[in-house]
Amino acid sequence: MRNQSITSNIDWISVVIFITLVVMGWLNIYSSSLSSVTGDGSIFDLSQFYGKQLLYIGLAFPLILVILFVEGKFYEKYASVIYTISVLSIAGLFLFGKSVKGQANWYSFGAFGLQPSEFAKAATALALAKYLSDVQVNLKNLNNQIIALSIIFLPVLLIAIHDPGSALIYAIFFVVLYREGLPGWYLLTGFIAIILFILMLVTNNPFIVVGIAAVVLVINYYRSRLIDRNILASGIVLVIVAIFSFSVSFVFNNVFKQHHRDRFNILLGKQVDMKGIGYNIHQSEIAIGSGGWIGKGYLEGTQTKGGFVPEQHTDYIFTTVGEEWGFVGSLIVIGLFVALFLRIIYLSERQKTKFSRVYGYSVAGILFIHFFVNIAMVAGIFPTVGIPLPFFSYGGSGLWGFTILLFIFLKMDANKVNEW
Repeated sequence: MRNQSITSNIDWISVVIFITLVVMGWLNIYSSSLSSVTGDGSIFDLSQFYGKQLLYIGLAFPLILVILFVEGKFYEKYASVIYTISVLSIAGLFLFGKSVKGQANWYSFGAFGLQPSEFAKAATALALAKYLSDVQVNLKNLNNQIIALSIIFLPVLLIAIHDPGSALIYAIFFVVLYREGLPGWYLLTGFIAIILFILMLVTNNPFIVVGIAAVVLVINYYRSRLIDRNILASGIVLVIVAIFSFSVSFVFNNVFKQHHRDRFNILLGKQVDMKGIGYNIHQSEIAIGSGGWIGKGYLEGTQTKGGFVPEQHTDYIFTTVGEEWGFVGSLIVIGLFVALFLRIIYLSERQKTKFSRVYGYSVAGILFIHFFVNIAMVAGIFPTVGIPLPFFSYGGSGLWGFTILLFIFLKMDANKVNEW
């Protein structure tokens, strides 16, 4: 039996959280866009960030209706087509992309721009869900692993050239694959690589890192049961660690750009530059810290009003929350995000098809890693990588991309309920 309306069986808990976050996001964009010089302005002023964001929000709701109007099976049937179009749109940036702050990751349409990488996340999630839902796919099989990883890495390779920060988001798909049967050593290897990378940057001496690895391997060797000991395997691991450790310095000094190196050095305390590359983080910490328990009050943030935090309406929007709404307000915002993540995971677990379950976990993962990296970034515990906060940061592409990502899943979930 078909739905009586396009909103039948929709999960209204998720919708209410979505609307609440979007409204709170706009309120903070409005506050961060005002200054002691410009003062208050019309909320519909399209020359201001808050005016444009209000337009983007208004256009998001017809987009939601279109997503809900389309039959849920459409997204599964045409997942590969959507993915192909998305990849081609990213590749097209090499020919037709507009350069913004040295990154050609936008298509320009007059005063407005469109960033295809924001929509590629949903497309990749659909393609991955489509492939994994094949009854023949077993992620214990190497060939299936290669195909699944290729689906992820194709857009990553294209995006990383223009915007390495956005490419980082795709790492969350490894967790989704692990949920569907990918061997755990993939995640363990990635975790160890991150630790080795940080150790190398801190010590700047590969011999120390290799020495630490050797000690760990020796301890593990003698603590293992006699039947499990394998000196050849331990030796191979040590060689791989040595090669990786010695390559970190080369990659850091020759592949990373100078501003990337500066950000890591500032984060690790190896460099202090409060007026240069470290200015954003320093001002962000001041703004958040000055909010105290209950904040200075809406539109009363002195750091926000004074425009001390660069890009405060985009990547650093959470500093406005911290300064004007304080610890309590920040906790409420974080609580809403966590509630949305948990709700999506709950809905994913009750899906009747593997396709919708995999897609649901991808949605939760993408939203979570955006949230986690952005909050960690503005708090000064993660390098500045230009990751927006979902539903909060200014931008039409970001808002629409997250909206499409979420509501495709809510449409799938609504169809599932209707099929009982």
